[in-house]
Order: sequence, then C-alpha cells, then structure tokens
Amino acid sequence: MKIACISGITGQDGPYLAKLLLSEGYTVVGLTRSYNNVNFNNFKYLDIDGQIKIEECDLLDFSSIIKILIKYSPSEFYNLGAQSSVGMSFEQPIGTITYNTQSLLNILESIRLLKLDTRVYQASSSEMFGKVTNLPVTEVTPLHPLSPYAISKASAYWIGINYRESYDIYCTNGVLFNHESYLRSSNFFVKKVIKTSLDIKHGRADFLRVGNIDIKRDFGYAPDYVRAMWLSLQQDKANDYIICSGTSIYLREIITFVFDLLKIPADKLVEDKELFRPTDIEDMYGDNSKAKRLLKWDYSKSFFEVLELLVSEELKNYK
Repeated sequence: MKIACISGITGQDGPYLAKLLLSEGYTVVGLTRSYNNVNFNNFKYLDIDGQIKIEECDLLDFSSIIKILIKYSPSEFYNLGAQSSVGMSFEQPIGTITYNTQSLLNILESIRLLKLDTRVYQASSSEMFGKVTNLPVTEVTPLHPLSPYAISKASAYWIGINYRESYDIYCTNGVLFNHESYLRSSNFFVKKVIKTSLDIKHGRADFLRVGNIDIKRDFGYAPDYVRAMWLSLQQDKANDYIICSGTSIYLREIITFVFDLLKIPADKLVEDKELFRPTDIEDMYGDNSKAKRLLKWDYSKSFFEVLELLVSEELKNYK
C-alpha cells in the first residue's frame, strides 16, 4: 500500500487531496505543527474523519521531518503547508519568506540525505509570475513576483527545480491559480464575498467592504485541482505544470453574480481604498494545455458554475 504525507493537511486543499488519495487506496499521513490546531470539522464534512494518521511535524525543524520520513518512508510527499495570504505577507514578509522556502528545503534535503525515492509535489502559485506582459501564463513565462508571498513561492519553485536537476530528486511544481471550495478560509476573496453576502441577507452584516475589484483573475474548483496534484506524481519524470481554468473574470463580476443570486442590493457594496494592496496585478490567467495533454487532466467548469455550487453549499450549511 502506498503512503502519502500531506503538509498543510488543515488547509483547503489538504482534506480534498486526502479524500482522493484514500479513494485510491493510500495510507494518508497528515502533518501539522500542532495537533491542537487540526480542524477535524473539514474531515468530518468530507466523511474522512478517523481515516487519516495525524502527526505533529514542524517543517522548519529538520529533525522533525527526518523522524517522519524514517517512520513512514512515504511514496509521495505533498507540500501544501504555507503562509498563503498575499495580504498578510506584506505585514509579515520575513516570516512568510522564511517559512515558505525553508520548509521545502528541509523536506528535499531530508529525502536526499536519507536516500529515499519519495516523490515530492510542491504547491507553487500563479502569484510568482506577477507582472506578465504576455497572457496566458505558461510554464516558460518569466517570473516577476510582486509580493513577499510571491517571492517566497518563486524561491521555492527554483529550489524544487534545483534539487530535481542537481540531485535527481523527483520534485514537481504544480503552479495552481486561484481555486475555491466550501473549505476555503474566510479571509480569501470569494469565500468572504459569499459569507458576507449571506450575513447581509440574514441581517448580520450591513455591507460588503472590499478593496480593488477592477482586476481579473483565473479561478477554478479545488476538488478538481487536487486531482491534478495527484496525477502530476504518477508520471515517469518530474515536471512543472500550470493548473488553472484558462480564463479570467473581474472580481466585480463575482460580486455582482453572488449579489444577484442572493438578491442583495448593489448599494450594499463598499469599495474601500484603504484595503487596496501596495501593488496588484491587473489581469492573470493561465494556459492549462500542458497539464491536460501530459496528465490527461480534464477541467471545463466556468467559474460561474463553480460560484453556483459554492453559494448552494454555503446556503445548505449556513448557521
């Protein structure tokens, strides 16, 4: 039986990936800095509670990773753990860059020293491309990160490639564009829009306060994206893949669509310049043709379809 370790098991993608791996017959080991911080509600929601082995592991502690690798000798290691908020990275640049780079370095170096055949999936981000002059973004688009978070992900991306080329470690970079689900944290844009809109509808909030919404992003559906993660480690050779929908929409369109679905008046939207980021990207969308061709990954949802799913799920679980 294959064993897979997942760092960041408590985030959005970890539970969906764990559910997929369990369905494929894996033993799944979820890594967390503190057992007390594990959100078991996400596992319960996906009906996988009790099926995952939870281990405490600080990715900044080299010896902690060594112990896990010796104990389990995993076939696959999915590094999803990160400080993943762009906004927070401007407030905590040192912590963001340190954690998001050192964690991967520790994982890869541990595998190298132990001479394991563990395949590593590194969760990269479209944010690392930053200022793009030619769209869509492809696997050969130059990097121009515009935030501490983006810098950290760009650094980790090259760490992965370096270990692949220098030490023959199987490390694949999956460059995921924005992807949403019911398990998304409420500090991310789409979840915030839907939850606040529901609060307005139920009289628990007066307004939806947002920053710059005249920018475009490529959004997809997280449960479909984690399948691409798994597929990327089933190939003969490690590679880098853009995982995206292939189209972008304005953030304003998302708000309008959700407001219309829930019959929220337009005057409940407040645009606050104090919430604007120091730098922002006007438009970003990717080319997923390599992933579709090599991984046989199929993705065809429009984001409005995804929004309908998300709003329906939030309505069903709203308290």
